[in-house]
Amino acid sequence: MKTVTIRELHQATGRWVRQAQAGDVYVTERGRLIARIVPASPLPPQPFFADPTYTRAFIRERARLHGGTDSTQIVGEERDREIR
Repeated sequence: MKTVTIRELHQATGRWVRQAQAGDVYVTERGRLIARIVPASPLPPQPFFADPTYTRAFIRERARLHGGTDSTQIVGEERDREIR
């Protein structure tokens, strides 16, 4: 277990972050534990939403869906109606 004071961390942040690759680094202030720097876990090979799975109900309804409308157009039309 590696321990570093907040002052040492402030003075050499990069060194202590690199040290965290090997294992946890505990940060103390006035003898009290205040934080822990942990090694990063590897990123997943593919984002979660990159390959969505659709429900049967959505697939059925998808045929009726069309491209969306630009919200600025809708807001503009509403404003025009309010002015008249």
